[in-house]
Amino acid sequence: MFHFCLAMLSAATGETAMASVPTTLRIRRALEDAIVQGRYLPGTRLDPEALEQEFDCSRTPIREAFQQLEASGLVRVMPKRGTFVTHWSPEELAERFEVMAEIEASCGRLAARRISHAELDIFHEVHEDCRRLAEAGEVEAYYARNSEFHHCIYRATHNAFLTQEAARLHAMLQPYRRMQLQVRNRMTRSFAEHDAIVAAIRGGDAEAAARALHDHVIVQGDRFHDLIAAMRQTLA
Repeated sequence: MFHFCLAMLSAATGETAMASVPTTLRIRRALEDAIVQGRYLPGTRLDPEALEQEFDCSRTPIREAFQQLEASGLVRVMPKRGTFVTHWSPEELAERFEVMAEIEASCGRLAARRISHAELDIFHEVHEDCRRLAEAGEVEAYYARNSEFHHCIYRATHNAFLTQEAARLHAMLQPYRRMQLQVRNRMTRSFAEHDAIVAAIRGGDAEAAARALHDHVIVQGDRFHDLIAAMRQTLA
């Protein structure tokens, strides 16, 4: 009886917590996750009527969530046409990866100098998870842990503004980084690059960490053409 009451209390508490989250925030988070996880592909039109039914709400919080997602760069609101998951041209995409590479390099440089022992332990655990998933060929699971790998580095900078900006651009580029992992052998190469990043940060070599992260993230040459090909296959 006690366990039954406890379960009922936990369920009620969970429902209360869910209900306490403002509707706009709840919708924005759900759509953000769906875009980042690839359930809404770049160029997809978001249907406000369908979302009203899904979230059992009026049009107002849907519109507010769209505005917040547009501010973060994940969607584009086009007057008289609708709201679409952002789909950049190859040139726009290259520019954003170039900026991301510079930001990640800065994060690596600071993380190599500032990471705590506790953070290093967590970083190593995430890295080992990535190793196991890469060896098993688990692309989707690797994609999720790869994201956490990078967030470990952002947090280790101990610079709240840089962490926030890195996470914002990371989320914006996630759908495209996910496509990169579909390219043949990219996951294996990605993990090898992680190895170099971990070694540099663990060794406190700030410049080596910055170089390794910049080279890991930058998309140019053959990697750029591979990404464009993956985009065309995914969005066809």
